[in-house]
This record gives sequence, C-alpha cells and structure tokens, in this order.
Amino acid sequence: MLKKTITYTDFNGNEVSEDFFFNLSKLELSELEMSVDGGFAEYIKTLVPEDQDPNEPIKIDARTREIWNIVKLLVDTAYGVKSEDGKRFRKTEEDLQAFRESNAYSEFIMELAENPDKVEEFVNAVVPSNA
Repeated sequence: MLKKTITYTDFNGNEVSEDFFFNLSKLELSELEMSVDGGFAEYIKTLVPEDQDPNEPIKIDARTREIWNIVKLLVDTAYGVKSEDGKRFRKTEEDLQAFRESNAYSEFIMELAENPDKVEEFVNAVVPSNA
C-alpha cells in the first residue's frame, strides 16, 4: 500500500496537503494481467522504449497516448479509501470520482507523467509484496 501526500491548490485558492492511499490486490493484479493477450506486464514492456534519451522531448504518438492511458488506469485502479481500523480498503466509483475532480488527481498524474521513474516507484509501492 502506498500512502502519498499530495500538495495541491484547492478551488478556493488554498494550498492543501492531503494523504491519499493506493493499493492493488492480488485479484486486481490478476485481472489486469489477463486483460491483454500475452499479459499486461509484457504489454507495458513493449510500449516503453529502451533507448529513450531523457533529454529529448517525448514524441506524442499512439504509443505515448497508450502509456498515458495506462498510467491513469493504474492510478484509478489502485486508488481507495482505507478504513480507520485498516481492515478494509474501499474502492467505490464515488470515491474515485471525488478524487478525479480534485486538483490532487491532476497534480499526481502530472508528477507521474513527467517522471517515468516515479511511475516505476508507484507500481512497486502498490503491488503486494507477496504477488
């Protein structure tokens, strides 16, 4: 599970720091893996160029759009609300929609989009250690 503190400006112009939680269960990982022929993990490997120069601007093409969509899918799938006692991790459409409607979502997605290393850190943090 990842507890991520995101600092953002709310719609009243206030700077806010808030904790958000992300986690993927073994079941969710299995469903993602089975969603693509050959497996989700292998599919992602085909999209990420090994020879990308970090100083070169990223080309906007079909591959880049697909990576963008996968990053959003992973964030959306992993987002949830942890219960006080830590026994449940609620993932409702209403909770996800509230997160998407906040500037915190925008800040987090852009942080991931601008730094591929952060995407790898995010994935490693939300995948269960026994998966």
